[in-house]
Amino acid sequence: MLETVRGPRQLIVGEGVAQNIPRVVAESGSRVLVVTDRVLLGQPGVAEIVAAVRKKVEVVEVFSDATPDVPLADVALAVAVAAEVDADVILAVGGGTVIDLAKVVGVIRRHGGTPRDFYGESKVPGRTIPLVAVPTTSGTGSELTPVSVLTDPDRELKVGISSVHIVPDFAIVDPELTYTCPATVTAHSGIDALCHAVESYTARPRPHGPRDPVEQVFLGRNPITDHYALLAAERIARSLPRAVRDGGDTEARADMSYGSMLAGLAFSHAGNAAPHALQYPIGAATHTPHGLGVGLLLPYALDAARDAIADRLAILAGVCGLDVTDASDVEAADAFLTWLDALLADIGIPPTLADIGVARADLPRFAEMASGVTRLIQNHPGPTDTASLTAILEAAWSGDRARRS
Repeated sequence: MLETVRGPRQLIVGEGVAQNIPRVVAESGSRVLVVTDRVLLGQPGVAEIVAAVRKKVEVVEVFSDATPDVPLADVALAVAVAAEVDADVILAVGGGTVIDLAKVVGVIRRHGGTPRDFYGESKVPGRTIPLVAVPTTSGTGSELTPVSVLTDPDRELKVGISSVHIVPDFAIVDPELTYTCPATVTAHSGIDALCHAVESYTARPRPHGPRDPVEQVFLGRNPITDHYALLAAERIARSLPRAVRDGGDTEARADMSYGSMLAGLAFSHAGNAAPHALQYPIGAATHTPHGLGVGLLLPYALDAARDAIADRLAILAGVCGLDVTDASDVEAADAFLTWLDALLADIGIPPTLADIGVARADLPRFAEMASGVTRLIQNHPGPTDTASLTAILEAAWSGDRARRS
């Protein structure tokens, strides 16, 4: 066995742990750039964090103009603010957009250049300035991962920067910060977390050479990622609908925070697969939320690969609370996919690509574009040629989820 485990220097999880943020930031630097968005900055919990940091740190500047999907213009603005205060530590308080933005700012602050210099895998040459990541949603897992996803106006799909050097130094995961998260955001971020768990658990295993754990970011599934992924799926399955229905359900919120965190640990090593690769061009074209897109695509991608992963889907069925004791793998896999359909409907995820404005004529082009996202597509357990990816999109466009008994 040849594997690696990656993560923050310290991960702190639990209700009330946000009180540690000022100390952790102060121990990491004396000139802090806080990255957040305007809505969050107006919430008491986030405002209190910023005020507490101001009492502890010499210089604090806030960049609160983060917008969805990390457009390159946001990166340039945030980098300029960081330069103005000579920031030597970054505190990111927000969802995946905010944390992904902070990661890129840290890269440019230390290494110069522009985001385009670092697109792809393992292009960041070394450590960045310290980053303290504090999620306010339960979904992306960005506080733990080696990935930042951006939107480049010169490209027709989202782009990623993947490097072990952009994993945040500290991840402080406090479920209390998610209590005010709106139902729609809870649904979209939560299904993204479930996708991370399921895609990690069903990712193609890959043989490694001695240099791969250093030169590659995603390495395929292994027993460690399986462990994290199943724990994540169990928590998310039992609590996502509850968190969407009642944001004040503290047990459900805790489960979602833990589940998102565990799923982030899983996919940091195993990697995501076809749903995420296919969502890149679709999300860029439709301007729909990332979690909505990957959630919509997940059952179709799993269906297409079911012959290769029926045994794993059967295990997921049991973990997610389905009674499949006497079922064959094929029957249990079918039960899991049927349950997944119902979960998506329950939390408001549209059933087809047509529902979110995708034109059928664009499907082959989107499949071709997704096939070039090698770091994700290579993890998909089923066929990955363009025709097979187009078939997944055709099924997702028409809503044809054929079930085999």
